[in-house]
Amino acid sequence: MNDFDTFWHEAKAALRVALQWFFLAVPMGLLCGFLGTLFHLAVEHATELRAAQPWLLFLLPVAGLLITALYKVTKCEGVGTNNVIRAVQSGEPVSILLVPAIFLGTVLTHLCGGSAGREGAALQMGGSIGWNLGTLLRLTDHDRRTATISGMAAFFSALFGTPLAAACFAMMVEDVGLTFTAAFVPAFTSALIAYGCSLAFGIAPTHFALTAPELNVRTALLVILLGVACAAVSRLFCYTLHFMEHTVPKLLPNPWVRVFAGGVLVIGFSYLFGVGRYNGAGMGVIVAAVEQGQALPWDFLCKIFLTALTLACGFKGGEVVPSFFVGATFGCVVGPLLGLPAGFAAAVGLVSIFCGATNVLIPSILLGFELFSGAGLELIALGCGICFMLSGHHGLYSSQTFVTNKLRSEYMSHKWRVKVKKEEA
Repeated sequence: MNDFDTFWHEAKAALRVALQWFFLAVPMGLLCGFLGTLFHLAVEHATELRAAQPWLLFLLPVAGLLITALYKVTKCEGVGTNNVIRAVQSGEPVSILLVPAIFLGTVLTHLCGGSAGREGAALQMGGSIGWNLGTLLRLTDHDRRTATISGMAAFFSALFGTPLAAACFAMMVEDVGLTFTAAFVPAFTSALIAYGCSLAFGIAPTHFALTAPELNVRTALLVILLGVACAAVSRLFCYTLHFMEHTVPKLLPNPWVRVFAGGVLVIGFSYLFGVGRYNGAGMGVIVAAVEQGQALPWDFLCKIFLTALTLACGFKGGEVVPSFFVGATFGCVVGPLLGLPAGFAAAVGLVSIFCGATNVLIPSILLGFELFSGAGLELIALGCGICFMLSGHHGLYSSQTFVTNKLRSEYMSHKWRVKVKKEEA
């Protein structure tokens, strides 16, 4: 009888929690799905308009001033993805004004040719919506963190069309080696609803046509070599972003001067490297690398530099799609030198460098599954694993912590974590 009572109480508690998350996931998914679709269309139209009107690039310094003013008015200066990560880690509040600030800031950046992505903005908007919706519903501190994860997953899913990877990414990106498994059902439900919402508005999910080579010892060894090379590029990508992030504000402490001068520099380097190729997210170049096996040898270096410059000077966007660009173009160029098909090597590079830069192994493999419809999944997973293992204890997000060691099966204490970061700095 006691066992039955225990089971009954546990069942009622589980049902109550499940209903709570269901009633949270539905409005979260619908709201993030609608705003994510709107954001996707806004960035897409901004990109098309810039391509049709190349002179818009010369307005980048002015756009930078508008973005700086917008962030001052909304009091969101210095607020970014790291703040959303800390909201999950420690319950730090996230202003709802971050949503219009990053939305308009990213659209302006893409409209005028800044080199940035969009998924970072999605994480910020989704996290802000989730945290504030949780506050509005008077959820407990830990439940509000789950709501934040759900918002991140929903917005990412609406924008990119990868609900499973989005949910797992939002659960794992905060602490490497720690997964907020209790958040899976609400996060995945929100992501699915947001994904369905984007489909209803005619937004096609991101997919690439990929032909994978046969899985054998030879191709596995070649992918391992590519994974090692991707780890080095991942380190370079993260190092350059952080170096510019800390150096540029020291050289130009005034944010108005910094963003205006940065806009001028981006214009100059765009003409030096090739106008249009490295501006915006660069999805066209990514598609060409994966589906056609075409990329220039210096593409990944130019994208790393321009993205780091764009974000360090105060323009808005994200680092995820640039990591796709860097990985796809690098893999496309290096793969044939190793003996791999260019398009397939681009796919491995795309997912591997994303994995190395964000330190999320399982979500990266799931992303490879959803982007490439499962083609070559074993080899892509192998490349991800090698890159994850060798990319070091650092990444795109400085707020991200390392609960476990990436090289050995052991927990990392706070002191040891700091020691590792100092040794690799």
